[in-house]
Amino acid sequence: MALMKFLFPPSLFVTATSLASFTLMASSGLSELRGKNLEYSKFFNIGSKASDVEKSKLKLPSRIAMATLYTPAFLAGVSSFAIFPDENLRFLLLKSTISIHFFKRVLESCFLHKYSGEMGLDTMMVILSSYFISSALVIFNQHLTVGLPEPPIDLTNPGILLFSIGIIGNFYHHYLLSKLRSQGPNKEYKIPKGGLFGFVICPHYLFEVLVFWGFAFISQTLFSFAYAMGTTFYLLGRSSATRKWYLSKFEDFPMNVKAMIPFLF
Repeated sequence: MALMKFLFPPSLFVTATSLASFTLMASSGLSELRGKNLEYSKFFNIGSKASDVEKSKLKLPSRIAMATLYTPAFLAGVSSFAIFPDENLRFLLLKSTISIHFFKRVLESCFLHKYSGEMGLDTMMVILSSYFISSALVIFNQHLTVGLPEPPIDLTNPGILLFSIGIIGNFYHHYLLSKLRSQGPNKEYKIPKGGLFGFVICPHYLFEVLVFWGFAFISQTLFSFAYAMGTTFYLLGRSSATRKWYLSKFEDFPMNVKAMIPFLF
């Protein structure tokens, strides 16, 4: 099989967790496309449609919720240095990139992003669990490759390149978004401009996808590839929902601006 030239041979456990990860992430992306959105950011209790039950949910300020949901995945990356101390360079790079990415997201949530709403505790726990379990499984499945023959085609260097482009591009567009929101109590949304916002409404998602494919190329396990593919499907769905939201809110939204992939989607 051609794919096996790029991957470590998967065990039954790796195959099962890979299938589960991809299915859950892809189905979440399909739900976003169908308008059943995870309730955070623009999609938290949209308008007056929220029921009394939804309005009575336990909620947290968005800044606290977002910083909290990334923290366990960051801790999984950091703790892996102590749990699996004597591994190879590939494993060291994987642990480092996972830790760097989620530490960056915690810092952005605390100090960069401008928030105007809340997040339900249930939504926070869903996202927190997804990031933590998936990150832990990426690391553990990498541990299972120790002693196995290396894949015939080494993707480590392309993985480092993808990760580097992704994390820089993701931060830059998060920075642009943070400057777009007004500083007063009414932090109203505006049509983003600058960077790749002239081509897609969610370039930060595009670069986040590159980060996860960076993990996959560095790791070269079936699980990391399934997780990256599932994340791609989810963010495609979320970006499509975001574009529809902007179209509904702004009459002057440029129709040539796509959701996540310039000129295509």
